[in-house]
Amino acid sequence: KMVKMYLDDIRNPKTDGWIVVRSYTNAVNWMEMYGCPDYISFDHDLGEGVFSGYDLAKWVVNKDLDEGGNWIPEYFDFNVHSANPVGAKNIQSLIERYLDSK
Repeated sequence: KMVKMYLDDIRNPKTDGWIVVRSYTNAVNWMEMYGCPDYISFDHDLGEGVFSGYDLAKWVVNKDLDEGGNWIPEYFDFNVHSANPVGAKNIQSLIERYLDSK
């Protein structure tokens, strides 16, 4: 069964079967306990003065590097549903560059 994480401080996914996390901290805590999900849908802006979806994307990449490149599942995929075009592009670029380099 595919494990899908939806990171957003306000919105909910349009379909069932998602683990919904409302903050960077909730996402990190969940992944520290259960590992990297198969799929992550990122929002960028998670509230004023808090870590963003980009921070989570950096954390995921760094966690994979720390684990010798074996933490992110081989068939991992992601989406960025953020309304912030600059933030969305930053997340997209970071993860695509990293996955392409693996």
